[in-house]
Amino acid sequence: DVLPSPEGPVPSVSITEIRQYLRAQGIPFHDGYSCLHTPSLFTDGREDQPLPPAASAPYTLFIDKMTGSFLCTATLAEGTWQDFQANVELRHRGVPPPSSEEPEEDTRRAREDARCIWDRALPLWELLDEDETDKTKTMFGISLVTDATLKRFGVRYLRTAKSLVFPWFSPRDATLKGLKLLRVEKKGDAVAYVEETLPRFDSYRNLFGLPLIGRRDTELVLTGWELDALALHQATGVASLALPRGATCLPPALLPYLEQFKRITLWLGEDLRSWEAAKLFARKLSLKRCSLVRPGDLQPRPLEALNQGLNLTKILRAALPASHKSIVSFRQLREEVFGELVNTEQVAGVKWARFPELNKLLKGHRRGELTIFTGPTGSGKTTFISEYALDLCMQGVCTLWGSFEINNVRLAKIMLTQFAAQRLEDQLELYDEWADRFEDLPLYFMTFHGQQNIKTVIDTMQHAVYMYDITHVVVDNLQFMMGHEHLSVDR
Repeated sequence: DVLPSPEGPVPSVSITEIRQYLRAQGIPFHDGYSCLHTPSLFTDGREDQPLPPAASAPYTLFIDKMTGSFLCTATLAEGTWQDFQANVELRHRGVPPPSSEEPEEDTRRAREDARCIWDRALPLWELLDEDETDKTKTMFGISLVTDATLKRFGVRYLRTAKSLVFPWFSPRDATLKGLKLLRVEKKGDAVAYVEETLPRFDSYRNLFGLPLIGRRDTELVLTGWELDALALHQATGVASLALPRGATCLPPALLPYLEQFKRITLWLGEDLRSWEAAKLFARKLSLKRCSLVRPGDLQPRPLEALNQGLNLTKILRAALPASHKSIVSFRQLREEVFGELVNTEQVAGVKWARFPELNKLLKGHRRGELTIFTGPTGSGKTTFISEYALDLCMQGVCTLWGSFEINNVRLAKIMLTQFAAQRLEDQLELYDEWADRFEDLPLYFMTFHGQQNIKTVIDTMQHAVYMYDITHVVVDNLQFMMGHEHLSVDR
């Protein structure tokens, strides 16, 4: 994914401008947690009426306070702030709003593939015999999850791929929009879960469990995994949803669906990275309504808690409020300090898988730290740093590259070669397979080249942090970004 190019920088709009525009156009709105809510421009096609009256129209259009992009949950129309303004202008001229566009060819194909797989998959309780059902449930660690829960969430099993199938239904008309397949791989004694989605990850926007949410539900638990959502709902009866990419990111496009909840508890996983992600997501969702379940021995991830016979309701009640006042006492920090002592390894950051010597020096990649690599021209800085960044990216660290010296095509070629660990120019038939896998990494490139205005670069970085939950930014290199005439001043 390439962020907007410097010629057309991220069109930023402030929340004040959005409010002023809505008032000037006579569009009623109210303030939500992450979005402004207004009546939709898309649900009512009658041309004689400039806008639906506030009283009769439900507020189904949501405008993101940070970016101005909008989503109408009734028609699934979406777009940028500029698109919204264009639609308001059309409305004033009596032109009916455009109907929701046909999905692109790729999306349409992915949906057809998903439908074929869904039709071939069987509900778990309809397998040949109880023995096969029990074996399958044991393999995924869901022996305690009841058939009723699996049925409620519509989970199926695809025999040929030995995978659980989680559906993604459209929140508007319950049509199948996509799937996630989950299979188990055994590596020695360790068990690894492998996920695959249709459509591909970047356009897979499923909040698993969303069709089961009632209009009156005001409390929600957000989990990082579909099986956790099943365990949570079964054990507590609380509305629970799973994020499409776990603790990796919370796409802003999903925020409108979370606006109805007055209280959201984030219980993403059992390691410190999940805890860091929960704190990041809480800022996006509005701190004042969020609570976080701190990972610990007696507070593992929900499925694990169910399997250990722990009281999940009690764990939820003990969740910590995300918003801290400006002053705290040690008593409030006590649990966090204990957590850091228990998890000293994790506190040190995400370890590099292939650079044990680097782990000794830097302990791991930690948020908020700046590392500068220096060396003469041609000494291999870019080659090494692309390898070093790839190592973290493959472990789910969302990475943003600003390559000011070499262009993105060359950089991507270097990284793809490092990722495949072989020369693809000699085996072009393997290109698509490796490119598909590379595309699924949480990796983004800025399109700047040569000297840049620092403010534009920082604005683009901030936009990327909000949109893609970036936690690792690479600038290569400082000299090219700043230009040579800046070298005398304090950089």
